Amino acid sequence: FSFSWQTTFQDGGEEVEEGAVYNVTLKKVQIQQAANKGARWLGGEGDQLPPEHTVRQYETSKIRAIKAGTLEKLVENLLTAFGDADFSYISIFLSTYRAFASTRAVLELLLDRFGSLETSSHGEMANLNSLESEIVLRAEIASVLRAWLDQCAEDFREPPDHTCLLKLLGYLKNNMPNSDMESKVQNLLKQFQNQEVETVDGLCSTSSSDLVDGEELEISNPEEFSSFQDHVVAEQLTYMDVMLFKKVVPYHCLGSIWSQRDKKENKNLAPTVRATITQFNAVTKCVVSTILGTKELKIQQRAKIIEKWIHIAHECRILKNFSSLRAIISALQSNSIYRLKTTWMCVSKDILLMYEELSEIFSDHDNYLTSRELLMKEATSKFANLDSSEKENQKKSQKRLQLQKNKGVMQGTVPYLGTFLTDLIMLDTALQDYVEGGLINFEKRRREFEVIAQIKLLQSSCNSYCLIPDQKFIQWFRRQRHLTEEESYKLSREVEAAADTNVLSPKSQKSMVKRISTLFLGTDVITPSKEQPPKSSPPGGSSGESTDSASVSSCEFNHSETEDVCVTPLSSPEDPLKKVQLGPGGPMSSCETLPGYDSDKGSIGSDKGSGSKCSIFDKSSGSDSGSSSGTGRTSKVLPVYNRQNGGSCIIRVSMDGINDSVYKSILITNQDRIPDVTQRALLKHNLEPEAVEDYELVQVISGDKELVFPRDANVFYGMNSHVNFDFILRKKA
Repeated sequence: FSFSWQTTFQDGGEEVEEGAVYNVTLKKVQIQQAANKGARWLGGEGDQLPPEHTVRQYETSKIRAIKAGTLEKLVENLLTAFGDADFSYISIFLSTYRAFASTRAVLELLLDRFGSLETSSHGEMANLNSLESEIVLRAEIASVLRAWLDQCAEDFREPPDHTCLLKLLGYLKNNMPNSDMESKVQNLLKQFQNQEVETVDGLCSTSSSDLVDGEELEISNPEEFSSFQDHVVAEQLTYMDVMLFKKVVPYHCLGSIWSQRDKKENKNLAPTVRATITQFNAVTKCVVSTILGTKELKIQQRAKIIEKWIHIAHECRILKNFSSLRAIISALQSNSIYRLKTTWMCVSKDILLMYEELSEIFSDHDNYLTSRELLMKEATSKFANLDSSEKENQKKSQKRLQLQKNKGVMQGTVPYLGTFLTDLIMLDTALQDYVEGGLINFEKRRREFEVIAQIKLLQSSCNSYCLIPDQKFIQWFRRQRHLTEEESYKLSREVEAAADTNVLSPKSQKSMVKRISTLFLGTDVITPSKEQPPKSSPPGGSSGESTDSASVSSCEFNHSETEDVCVTPLSSPEDPLKKVQLGPGGPMSSCETLPGYDSDKGSIGSDKGSGSKCSIFDKSSGSDSGSSSGTGRTSKVLPVYNRQNGGSCIIRVSMDGINDSVYKSILITNQDRIPDVTQRALLKHNLEPEAVEDYELVQVISGDKELVFPRDANVFYGMNSHVNFDFILRKKA
C-alpha cells in the first residue's frame, strides 16, 4: 500500500474540570490509501492510482492543552500531558514553575501525592490491574524526574542541606533502587557539596575582586592597550561573555523573578543574570577609561584608540558577540566620549562608516527589530552574515570570515540579554498571574517559555565556540580602574578644551559637528554655546530624540551591587544635557543600570511617531504558544508601553524623592482609578500599599510641565496619551 496524508487543525473550544481549564484542538488527518499491486492495470503510472481508485480515510484526534489550573492540577498534568498530546508541557512547566511555586512544593506533590497513588488518571488504564497501573505511574513519574534533572538540575541546588535532592534520592532508593537515575542524583549531590556556593563575584571572572595579591587598579596605559591585537581583544571579551552566558539560569530572567531583585532580602537573587551585567558594565567602563584616562595624549592618539575600539566592535560582530558589541557601541555613544568633537574629526571616514553600520544594528526602530531579526537569523548559523554597505569594510569582513572558515572554526552566538529581560518583564506586567477562580494562568507561562526557549537555544549554540583564555589580556582587563561619571565628564571637558585651542579653525569645527551630528542623529543640528556637568536625568523617555544613540557612561558603584551603572546618552547638540536612555530592548530614562538590564525601567515602543511595539505582543508574531501543538492560533495583542490598546496600557512610575530614576512598569485598564494605580505602584516599589492616601500621582508632560490627577480620577482616560506614559508618585505636601 502507499499512503499520503494532510493535517488540519480546528479550534475545539474549552473543557472545564474541577481545578483546571483546557484549550481543546481537533486534529483532523486525511489519509489517502492505494494498493501498489495492479496499479498499472488500472491505468496508474508507477505505483500511483488514478483518483477514482484512491481510498480516503479521516482520523480525528483531540489535543488538550491546560490553560489554567491549581498547582495540584498543573503537577498532575505532568503525568498526563503526553497522553493529551501536549508534548511541550513538561519543558514549559519546568522552565517557568518558579514564578508560582517552589521546588519543594512541586516535588512533594509529585512524590508524596501522585507517587503513592495506585491508579493513574488515564482513562485507558481503568481496566488494568493495580500492579500494571502502578508500573505505568512509576514510569510517568520517572520520565518527569529525568526531564527535571536533565533540564533544570540547578533547581536542586540548596546549600548547605540540599533538602529536595535528598528527598528525591530517598524516593529513588525506595521505588527505583540501583537505577541510573539514583546514580545520577548521587553524583549531582556530590557535585553540589564539593562546589562552593556561587556568588555574583564568583560567577563574574572579570570582577576587580579577582585581582591577585599585590595588584592594584590602574588607569590604562595606552601603549599596553595598543599592544593587544584587535581580534585578540574581541576573542577574549567573547570568551568571558560565553562563560557567563552559558551559566545563566533561564528562570532567573523571568519578569516575576528579576523584578524582585531590588528588595533587601533578594540581594543575591538571580546571580547568573547579575554576573552578565557586571561584565557588560566592565566593558563599557574599560572603553571610556582607555579613551579618557590619559590626559597627555595627542588628539590623533586618542582618535586611534577610538578607531581601535571600533575595529574591536567589528571583530565582535564577526564572532557574533552582540553583548560586547553593544557594550562598546554604547560606551562610544556616551556623553563623555561623544562630545569629543575634535577627536572624532581625526577618525577616518571608512572607520566612521563602519561605526555607523555597527550602531545601526541596535537602532530602536520598531522595538529594535533589526537586532532581533539579526539575532534569530544567526542564532544557529555557523558564521556571521556580514552584508556591509561599504565596499572596503565588506572586503575586510569577508577576508576575516574566510580565514575562520579555512580554519574550520564555527561560532556560537552571544546575545544582548537585556532584550530578553525586557520581553519577560513586559509579559509579566501585561498578563495576570491568576484567572477567574484563583487558577494559575498557565497561558502566561507558555508565552514566557517562547522567550526562555530562545535563551536556551542561544546557550546551546555557545558550545560551538572554541576560545582559549589569554591570561595577559584578562589580567590587564581586571586591573583597569573605572572612571566615575563625574571624572569622565571632567576629563572629557579638559581634553576637548585643550584640543580646541590648538588644532581646528572655527570653520572645520562647524563642519565636524555637522558630520558627527548627521552620523548619530540623521539630521543637521546646531551646537550649543555652553555646557554644564551632568545632572540626574529627568523623566521623559525618548520621544523626539535619537534613542539609538543612548549609551552607558561610567558611574560610581558599590562592589556589592556591581550590576548597577549609570546610563547617560550622548548629548544631542540641541540639548547636550538631556538624557534619554535605552531600556532592555527599548528606551529608558533612568540613571540606574546599563541599557537593557534594568528591565523594569525599560519601555517598549516609546517613539510616539512610529507607534512601535514589542514583537512578541504583535498579531504578526505568529502562532500562540498556548497551543503547543502548532495549531497556528492567532495571539491577542497585549498591552504595551506608550500606547493605549483595547482598554489597557502599560505606564512607568517612579518615586519622587526616593530614587527618581528607577521606574516600575504598571498595567492599567480603563476601569482603574487613582487609588488602584497608586497601590500597585507602591507594591512595585516595595513600599506599604496602605499609604495610598499619602501620595499623589503625576504624569510628566515635559521638563517643566506636569499633569496632577484628582483623587478619584480615571487614569486611563485622564492621562495625556500624546506624550510618554511616564508618571511620578509624590508624597502630598
